[in-house]
Amino acid sequence: MKHAIIETGGKQYRVAEGDVIFVEKLNVEAGEAVKFDRVLAVMDDEGSRFGKPVIEGASVAASVVKNGKSKKVRVFKMKPKKGYRRTQGHRQPYTKVQIEAINA
Repeated sequence: MKHAIIETGGKQYRVAEGDVIFVEKLNVEAGEAVKFDRVLAVMDDEGSRFGKPVIEGASVAASVVKNGKSKKVRVFKMKPKKGYRRTQGHRQPYTKVQIEAINA
């Protein structure tokens, strides 16, 4: 089985063909294809290859399943004995992608 380590949105993901992952929001619509060029490593039956920092000519093809927002996170700030209390909510946007092929 072929695996790759890709970098997108400042994070690294270990992916295989057919995987569905949640990445930081990309500016593409659902149903479109996306290509990840920053491939840091490729592992398969023949061995492993690692880039310095990326592998030249390697890419991972994926299709966008949907764009959405994650669950709400409550941010609560308080200073004791001062009457200061603030509540804020945050929903991080994401893009759900399905890995189609690893080209290396």
